[in-house]
Amino acid sequence: MHIAELKDVRIHYRIDGDPEGAPVVFANSLGTDMRLWDPVLPLLPKGLRIIRYDKRGHGLSSQPAAPYAMGSLVRDAEQLLDYLGVRDCVFVGLSIGGLIAQGLAVKRMDQIRAMVLSNTAAKIGTAKIWQERIDAGRAGGIEALADATMERWFSKAFRAGPDLTLWRNMMVRQPLDGYLGCCAAISGTDFYTPTSGLRLPTLGIAGSEDGSTPPDLVRETVDLIPGSQFALIRKAGHLPCVEQPEEYAGLLSGFLTETGHI
Repeated sequence: MHIAELKDVRIHYRIDGDPEGAPVVFANSLGTDMRLWDPVLPLLPKGLRIIRYDKRGHGLSSQPAAPYAMGSLVRDAEQLLDYLGVRDCVFVGLSIGGLIAQGLAVKRMDQIRAMVLSNTAAKIGTAKIWQERIDAGRAGGIEALADATMERWFSKAFRAGPDLTLWRNMMVRQPLDGYLGCCAAISGTDFYTPTSGLRLPTLGIAGSEDGSTPPDLVRETVDLIPGSQFALIRKAGHLPCVEQPEEYAGLLSGFLTETGHI
């Protein structure tokens, strides 16, 4: 666990695996921290340099004044990879992390050689939906958003189990301004045109029971990129790396092999 002192933010990051290995960068979803990837990492092949980080306003990273722009979140990732000397990584982004992946690929193709767009889209939701969520958060805190979010995040079977409390707690303990700042960033993002110009190996992953970014929306986005692949994980919602980590790790491992990253 380390802190990178960047221009206007301090980013908490962690490196696991082989420090000299092929870099794989993970960017997590709104309302989660880097622990989102804990179920998957032990299942990945050896020889990878695995880099995780908490985006601004989340986890142990600092919280600049909100609202945030997507350009700031992309710049944070860009500066972190420059700080770490990372080039030619595979960037795995889930939800808002997938938006960051798209923006970074457009801006810095030297940093990304391939990407995984998990449970994300070129445009997520509408300005009206995000403003309603921001207003509700301002009025009642993240707690007021938690139950509806859990329904979008997880399948019915998972919500009936004991682990739901862990993920609900993770969400409600994120800083409110950081959470709402990232809501604003998503609200203002439409990457359909820039993403359609990308030419790099891309894998899209969707969960069959995802209430935030349904499979058709994920497929529509990855189809913008010629030669992309799409995979559907059944019995999983918005966070299939949590509900079906073995299948998720298998897809990642296969993609890393196919792209020659390992």
